[in-house]
Amino acid sequence: MVPMINTAKSADGTPIAFERRGAGPVVVVVAGAGNDRRGDEPLVAELTAEFSVVTYDRRGRGDSGDIAPYAVEREIEDLAAVVTALGEPAIVHGISSGGALALLAAAAGVPMARLSVFEPPYRGETEEVPEGYADEMRELVAADRWDDAVALFMMSAVGAPEEAVAEAKASPMWAELRSFAPTLVYDAFVMKDSKVPGELASTATPVLVVNSNGSTDWLKTAALVTAKVVPGARQVGLDGEFHSVPPERLAPELSAFYRDPR
Repeated sequence: MVPMINTAKSADGTPIAFERRGAGPVVVVVAGAGNDRRGDEPLVAELTAEFSVVTYDRRGRGDSGDIAPYAVEREIEDLAAVVTALGEPAIVHGISSGGALALLAAAAGVPMARLSVFEPPYRGETEEVPEGYADEMRELVAADRWDDAVALFMMSAVGAPEEAVAEAKASPMWAELRSFAPTLVYDAFVMKDSKVPGELASTATPVLVVNSNGSTDWLKTAALVTAKVVPGARQVGLDGEFHSVPPERLAPELSAFYRDPR
């Protein structure tokens, strides 16, 4: 059965579209860059065996609206609006930059029963995103240079070499990734200078930070540093590939954390 699309109204009036599937404790999934609410279907399918899973379109994506000017605070309010619309305590799972957004929301006091994040892409002193990256992304999108914006995202934020970008441009996936170019700017501002934000130290929500053992060193280090900054956070590495863990391996780890009475 196709899930019904619901709408939550954010604080600035932006409509945020969300779907709910399954039964049990509520888990809200926050997508990362280049994805809408349908982007994490394999993991959602695993989690719906035990949980009521809510996926939503972050502003500017899918069926959600988008009111200018953009600010990270508006996206925090969007997540709060979805949680409020559900009318019951919610667990939150954030993926990549969606995990970074969820962490900021938790630190800002958005109510969450628990929070798990998968590889928020923070970087250390030796793996910095180029200064002015977010502003350059915004300028490229404003000039309708969406292909250049996606290429810059892949090289500067993901760390992909030029040849990998060239291969991506020649693949069927490019058109879909290009359609997300305006919101890649939003993710750039969510990540700020790509350092773990100091305000995460005020987080009161129980947090689990997950990384793939097959990811690059900087992503694994980011998971460790995030868990150190967030009070009482747990960290676990799972076997997988770059920035990815098979959903059948990730879902049981998340379920154990969600159901842990501690």
